[in-house]
Amino acid sequence: MTSRILRASAVFPVLLAALLPAAGAQAQSVVYRCVDKEGRVLYTDTNAGNCKVVDSIISGAISAPPASSRPPAATMRQGAGRATPTAASPASFPRVDNATQRARDDDRREILNEELRAEEKKLADLKRDFNNGEPERQGNEKNYAKYQERVANMRDDIGRAEKNIEAIKREIANIR
Repeated sequence: MTSRILRASAVFPVLLAALLPAAGAQAQSVVYRCVDKEGRVLYTDTNAGNCKVVDSIISGAISAPPASSRPPAATMRQGAGRATPTAASPASFPRVDNATQRARDDDRREILNEELRAEEKKLADLKRDFNNGEPERQGNEKNYAKYQERVANMRDDIGRAEKNIEAIKREIANIR
């Protein structure tokens, strides 16, 4: 049996799964992780001395990785008669006192209000230029198709500005 050697990489499990159908005739195989004299990591099916068993392949099936001992990413908190998911934060996660958080929220609200005012001004200017669907023709619009294209672009810009205003208002409403 010839030795299949693969270079170590982040895609080793994918490569191993891709090679399994080619090695399907084998009933049982062992994969070894070897380190050569230059420090390069090699994966092979033959033990070349100081190699360690990585995974045992039986009838083309790869064993599952061991179960993680980490706690789940989200826990359930009981409150007011219903369970609500809360994100678990590690003990080393920095905490912010309430006054600091309120100041940050106030800054965020003020920034969003400034953006809202700017977007509302932009919308008012667009609507004024749009002139209820009949903006003034410009000198370079002798061709009516160019004029229609500009009117369509103006209509799209107005729709975009209206959606931006709605999104900013939703963001402001979400601030505590």
